[in-house]
Amino acid sequence: MRATTRLRELLKAGRTLVAPGVFDGLSARLVARAGFPAAYASGGAIARSTGVPDLGLLSLDEIAARLATIVDAMALPVIADADTGYGNALNVQRAVRAFERAGVAALHLEDQTFPKKCGHYDDKSLVPAAEMTAKLKAARDALVDQDFIIIARTDAIAVEGFSAALDRAAAYGDAGADVIFVEAPESEAHIVEVAQRFPGWKLINMFAGGKTPLLPVNRLEALGYNIVIIPSDLQRAAIAAMARALDCIKRDGSSAAMAAAMTTFKEREALMDTAAYLARDKKYGS
Repeated sequence: MRATTRLRELLKAGRTLVAPGVFDGLSARLVARAGFPAAYASGGAIARSTGVPDLGLLSLDEIAARLATIVDAMALPVIADADTGYGNALNVQRAVRAFERAGVAALHLEDQTFPKKCGHYDDKSLVPAAEMTAKLKAARDALVDQDFIIIARTDAIAVEGFSAALDRAAAYGDAGADVIFVEAPESEAHIVEVAQRFPGWKLINMFAGGKTPLLPVNRLEALGYNIVIIPSDLQRAAIAAMARALDCIKRDGSSAAMAAAMTTFKEREALMDTAAYLARDKKYGS
């Protein structure tokens, strides 16, 4: 089954999908091994993995190449962050085709101006709602695989207010978005109202330290949210773990003191499926 069709079937089943944020093949393999139904390719996490902040600095080609790496590393459907579509409606169509070729199952477009900022940063700006609806229509027209899922994200709460964000989200749904994503609601009341306003498929962003209060998945499921993305927590955990290892190495000259907290050599190779690669090499070797 194609990843796009698989994601649609999962959404139709009615259970809330939790999609942890991945940023490379290694993090993708970990999410798959942990048994999640889908993964979220976080644009912010991908950017930070290259050493730059989430300010729309990476090109479409850079993102698409990383997405292909992530898709190749696991069999789960991947929901990808397409930022603003990298420009106008024509750029959006080019992005959609690139993301389809990379093998992702869904993408979200946002209504910030280009270049964008992280949804939980301040001082954002938006394009007119009519421009965003045109982008969504352009995205739909560009699709080859009609099971591919288009997610419309609005960042309007911080710029125009909550009521305007709801109005924008409604317009984006009318323009053909499969899933509504109202970014950075600032209270549980906002989360509830979004759920009540939109009976169709909805996505919510949940991560520690953001503007949105954390709610349990069972509560979000009861409210009617279909996808929960957790974009940056894996990367933040990895940063903290690497910093601890570096402190240990700097102090002791090795990481021996924290060996119990590290994945073993054998465990790492099992995650990479190295034995299967070596077996194939032997099979095809002369």
